[in-house]
Amino acid sequence: MLYNFLPMPLLMLVHRGLGREMRPHSGIERKLYPVMWIVWLLGVVYSIFLPLQLGTVWFYVGLPVALVGLIAFTIGIVTYATTPVENEPLTKGLYRYSRHPMYVTQALMFVGVGIASASWLFLLFTIVYTTLSIIGVGSEEKSCLESYGDTYREYMNRTPRWIGIPKSGPKV
Repeated sequence: MLYNFLPMPLLMLVHRGLGREMRPHSGIERKLYPVMWIVWLLGVVYSIFLPLQLGTVWFYVGLPVALVGLIAFTIGIVTYATTPVENEPLTKGLYRYSRHPMYVTQALMFVGVGIASASWLFLLFTIVYTTLSIIGVGSEEKSCLESYGDTYREYMNRTPRWIGIPKSGPKV
């Protein structure tokens, strides 16, 4: 979890201006947004002191899950950071398969770390953070619709919100 403490927010802020896309629209999202980041920060701090259960079945099951999540998350960050800022939504790389690949890969990485460390508390952080992220994607999509209009609407119609899950989101 410490891995994404600096690279993701830093790359997103420097390259694409994260603030505009992430601004919550509705009342419930606006209230839950700071809670999501507090949970994320608590998870980061807790993960620093979280020992892996080396030599156990937990470790051997969780490690590959975390590594797949880490690799995919890194691909998502690199795609996000290296795509020129234009008046079009990001639709290449993992964004061809999911409108929110970083949330999906981040959840996968966190679940893997939780399993590898056999930490139910860390898995609880993961569940809470992921649930809050799922609630918050509506605001991101509304912002993207405002910014990109019909181009984003077409992207929404052809790309599922989550990898491997049929298309979802506002019917447009």
